[in-house]
Amino acid sequence: MLAARMYGINDLRVEQVPTPIPGPGEALLQVKAAAICGTDVRMLTAGAAGVDAKHPIILGHEFAGVIASVGPGVTAAAPGDRVAVAPNMGCGHCDLCVSGNGQLCADYRALGVNLDGGFAEYVLIPAQAVSGGNITPLGTGSFVDGALNEPFSCALNGSERCAIRPGDFVLIVGAGAIGLMHAKLARLQGASRVVLSDLSADRQANARKVDASFTTVGALDAQKVADLTEGHLFDVVITACPAPAAQQASFSQAAVNGRVCFFGGLPKGREEVMLNTNIIHYKQLIVTGTTRASLTQYRKTLRFICEKALSMEDLVTSRAPLTDIAELFELAKAAKGLKNVVEFA
Repeated sequence: MLAARMYGINDLRVEQVPTPIPGPGEALLQVKAAAICGTDVRMLTAGAAGVDAKHPIILGHEFAGVIASVGPGVTAAAPGDRVAVAPNMGCGHCDLCVSGNGQLCADYRALGVNLDGGFAEYVLIPAQAVSGGNITPLGTGSFVDGALNEPFSCALNGSERCAIRPGDFVLIVGAGAIGLMHAKLARLQGASRVVLSDLSADRQANARKVDASFTTVGALDAQKVADLTEGHLFDVVITACPAPAAQQASFSQAAVNGRVCFFGGLPKGREEVMLNTNIIHYKQLIVTGTTRASLTQYRKTLRFICEKALSMEDLVTSRAPLTDIAELFELAKAAKGLKNVVEFA
């Protein structure tokens, strides 16, 4: 089969590799769509633990496709099933896994991160993932929608922690694909105004194309925040960007009893941020952070997609076959457009 394997920093090779054969409890997925994520870009440009010329890895943890075959004992999937696959697997027996949060397990593994992933014609789904419920029927949803469900479910994790309510003023800092997923969810939850702040005019324009009801702005000062919220300030602030300045500004942008989510992780070496915690105290702010998504959240967002409550298709700005994946990575590195998707025949 054809696969895109990472051999080291900025060393991605599209090459022929043996097609996996599913063993007991395993399933083989024929990939139909796979999307590039910021994690893929970071791994390729900064390197990844255990990946080198002797130990390459197939990247890609956002993908969907059709079950091609299953190994002995598999009852959770059958050949021909259209499915999306959650990439994260916990150990299965620690307190976090038992509570339904295997994505936070200290020994978690993930397809496309430390196991071969979806930038290939086929991907082997481990028995642990098959029996653990990582395979979810896609129904009538598109394969692209299914691939983008992984980051969408991560956005839901952040959104749920913020408890967005009807009538809320919501600020999302960062108008990339993740920011727009947060915006879609905020609108679905009844926010009265959804504001996307981004310094890129192109991203602001893309956001308005996705939903003309979104308010897009560049840099925000105190007066602009007051004007946008009728003096109320924002009930919810989500920083969907890797910017310390956004986190610093969020407390002053939040209203009394507001909720703040640090969704975007910060680059190594810039994790220490000076914050005035008295603002948390006097405004009674709830400040949280989220990472990844549970299988429950993954299934919930996929249900949104299958029931046509939301679609991710309008977030795709570039599509190409696997042979042209290098061009898609260049777009992702340059932060051009929104989501870049590899599509298979």
